[in-house]
Amino acid sequence: MPRFATVALVAGAALLARRAVRDRMSTAPLWPMPALDEPVSGHGRGSTVPRRVRVTRRATPAEGVVELRLEGGGLPAWRPGAHVDLVLPSGLVRQYSLCGDPADPTSYTVATRLIEEERGGRGGSREVHEQLHEGVEIEIRGPRNRFPLAEAPAYVFVAGGIGITPVLPMLRAAEAAGADWRLVYGGRSRATLPYLAEIEALGRGERVTVVAEDESGHPDLGFLAQTPAETLVYCCGPDGLMDAVAAAMPEGRAPRLERFSAAATTGGTAFELELRRSGRTVTVAADQSVLAAVREEVPGLVYSCGQGFCGTCRQRVLEGEIDHRDELLTDAERDGSMLICVSRCSGKRLVLDL
Repeated sequence: MPRFATVALVAGAALLARRAVRDRMSTAPLWPMPALDEPVSGHGRGSTVPRRVRVTRRATPAEGVVELRLEGGGLPAWRPGAHVDLVLPSGLVRQYSLCGDPADPTSYTVATRLIEEERGGRGGSREVHEQLHEGVEIEIRGPRNRFPLAEAPAYVFVAGGIGITPVLPMLRAAEAAGADWRLVYGGRSRATLPYLAEIEALGRGERVTVVAEDESGHPDLGFLAQTPAETLVYCCGPDGLMDAVAAAMPEGRAPRLERFSAAATTGGTAFELELRRSGRTVTVAADQSVLAAVREEVPGLVYSCGQGFCGTCRQRVLEGEIDHRDELLTDAERDGSMLICVSRCSGKRLVLDL
């Protein structure tokens, strides 16, 4: 047989084999991959593209807080309120607000407080504190922005502890725009408040109210009831602080919030969950997440953060009404898909393309 004919036959057989494997993978009911080829989160597919960055500076802006400068090529532009995913050396994915200068195209700056396990920490902040030193390379994804700063003549910002990180670029932007702004900044003590000196200098002392619990307890938010309609209120911090801000707002108005703790993955009622490709139906209990129920049938299903922040577990929804509890997907992305680690069904039945 001529050599070119032999080569052609071998190449053809290899192509047919690859197609057969691909078809088998796409139809296998328990193939352990998400139904979507790639989780699509934030604003556009490009926001999920992984990039390598190097830690070029490490600082301590407050007790228990580490700041990292991350440098790399081709970093996308961002605006105040944006965050990035850090893929830590262990494989954990954690989300951190960008708190540097949006005008700097060569680096991102993030800061994280060490959260001990007894206070609800799940290991991510400890890994950042103990393993991410100068010279270490990691993967990042994003940025994404679910907490954008809208144009307004005036702002009130309320931040609690490490919740200052998305607010800090907002303060700089508001000041540069000549807007009227005020900040209430609270925490356990002044020593635990990151960037306090810069913030007080930026506000020249008169627009910044610092409330340290060891000095004066919790902030008085009663003034929010008189907030003018044209003034936007932004808040980031512990759930208790954000709930208090929402309760203090004028009737019919709500603050703009950035949550960095997980949404409740349980609660509500049990519902029926059909895995259409698998041909299986399971019951998701009221005290069980969709992800947990699915992994009993599809043990290899990939996921990462488990808190509705990274998008890895996103699945296509074929039927049913979704109770979205994530802090990631845009309104367009929520139309027909969900993050099964936190979101649930608000009816009695849900069908996934899985």
